[in-house]
Amino acid sequence: MTAPIRVLVCDDQMLVRTGLVTIIDAQPDLEVAGECGDGRTAVDLAGRLRPDVVVMDVRMPVLDGIEATRLLAGAGVPHPVKVLVVTTFNLDEYVYEALRAGASGFLLKDAPPSQLLHGIRTVAMGAALLDPEVTRQLVGRYAARIRPVEDGAPRDLPLTPRELEVLRLIADGLSNSEIAAALLISQETVKTFVSRILAKLGLRDRVQAVVYAYRRGLAT
Repeated sequence: MTAPIRVLVCDDQMLVRTGLVTIIDAQPDLEVAGECGDGRTAVDLAGRLRPDVVVMDVRMPVLDGIEATRLLAGAGVPHPVKVLVVTTFNLDEYVYEALRAGASGFLLKDAPPSQLLHGIRTVAMGAALLDPEVTRQLVGRYAARIRPVEDGAPRDLPLTPRELEVLRLIADGLSNSEIAAALLISQETVKTFVSRILAKLGLRDRVQAVVYAYRRGLAT
């Protein structure tokens, strides 16, 4: 029998936190490993409990969800934890900063329970909870903030020309099926390319791939 996905719930509103815990614990494949009401405690608990996923609010006392996410999943963290941000804010600066801090995705608090559960399972499997349309909106709204730090010259990237092409399409917000159609290859081949790209660049998911492409000037 497969071990349940262990979830740490962090939200400063007790009513919301209790609701999240109740929904998650009712699932046979999920288990609440712990709960807390501020980001600092979330970081401490995650270090001790090693959950598979942390469900994180953004606005909290002591340490907000963005800084907590950076400490749990940001660049240079030796043993990063997957973070799913659940917030009342849609595609605004808070969500953008949380994704840059290392979050694997986000949901709105008014999303139905089925979306929350799907989100936890998706993030636990190592995928980003950003569908292509959301990626397009996110990039379209915040691309100007992701300022290139290098000239993006392909010569110094450890990618083949086809992998570079796939990376650029990912940055454009295309889904695997859309990439397959654009390049006239199978979706399985696209999945293989995506996995290789993430592994070669040391990226966790498609969100990081999009940010990477923009920071390298590979997408505009």
